[in-house]
Amino acid sequence: MTGLLAAYDALVAAGELKPDPDQARAAAKLAEIQQQLENVPTSINPLKRLLGKKPEPVRGLYLWGGVGRGKSMLMDLFFDNVRFDSKRRAHFHEFMLDIHARLKVEREKEKGDPIPPVVAALAAEARLLCFDEMVVNNMADAAIMSRLFVGLFDAGVTVITTSNRHPNDLYKDGLNRQLFLPFIDLVKVRLDVMALDGPTDYRRDRLGHARTWLVPNGPEATKELSETFFHLTDYPPEDRAHVPSAEIDVGTGRTMHVPKALKGVAVFSFKRLCAEARGAADYLAIARRFHTVIIVGIPVLGPHNRNEAARFVTLIDALYEYKVKLIAAADAAPDELYPQGDGRFEFERTVSRLMEMQSEEYLAEGHGAR
Repeated sequence: MTGLLAAYDALVAAGELKPDPDQARAAAKLAEIQQQLENVPTSINPLKRLLGKKPEPVRGLYLWGGVGRGKSMLMDLFFDNVRFDSKRRAHFHEFMLDIHARLKVEREKEKGDPIPPVVAALAAEARLLCFDEMVVNNMADAAIMSRLFVGLFDAGVTVITTSNRHPNDLYKDGLNRQLFLPFIDLVKVRLDVMALDGPTDYRRDRLGHARTWLVPNGPEATKELSETFFHLTDYPPEDRAHVPSAEIDVGTGRTMHVPKALKGVAVFSFKRLCAEARGAADYLAIARRFHTVIIVGIPVLGPHNRNEAARFVTLIDALYEYKVKLIAAADAAPDELYPQGDGRFEFERTVSRLMEMQSEEYLAEGHGAR
């Protein structure tokens, strides 16, 4: 036994994952898709090419369910183990930002419909697309998704995606939702839909009794946060010197470097987040992309570092809005973080949110916009 199933069974055997029938069924389905992809011919039959026949894509999967059930973990195992070179994994929000940027370039050429050339370019880049957290919350995405994905499927692209919602609930109550309904039908026709929606939130369970606000900053706090990061991400001890980083799109052609980013968990220093010139767009990009954010080095705030304090307030607002789990090391408890001076009163709301973000009720909430 090789590939995804072997990797999944090894994690269960090592105690890194609990035995879970729903997860096992999803892993088996992904293993089936893995086998089919690895058996796809690397070139098209000349006769079929002559007749203009397009390759039939391997049927993909729409894996949906509540937070913390292991959807992203299973897709990561699949993506890492499938021996198929023409593949791409992306967070769905970032993928759609890329699509709109490409469409803008094509429209500026004024050569007709911009979607076919974008589809052709995507299909040439990857025959397997894996999306994490498919969610549709704006009309710009909803209006193009049906035509975009019809084109991708017709071009022979296999799609694997996770979502917190059943396809029928995508873009629910959205503006002009009737224009989006063909995409829902398309998903149900061209992808297998599988639920991973049991009662156990493994992400919350994995956090366990780990402290979420450590005082003071220093080697001990840093070590504890590091262990929490590795525990949340199942990162193997032998690879801990090489934790992956990431570049996330924050809009208007800008990106942000994330020093450590793995399985929806990001690690930042306070200086990187709040001492540099950043704004709400940066923090919202982080909040959308990561379900857990770890921050080290938060200092005592006040009039002496007013700009950093203002950015910190905006950051916490964004994380709170998207119900991101915050784990941090600071030089003071939340209610003592801005002890005195001009701006202390305005900081009270942030103190309240920081306190709530440590509560069991908040930590049990799913990641996503309120």
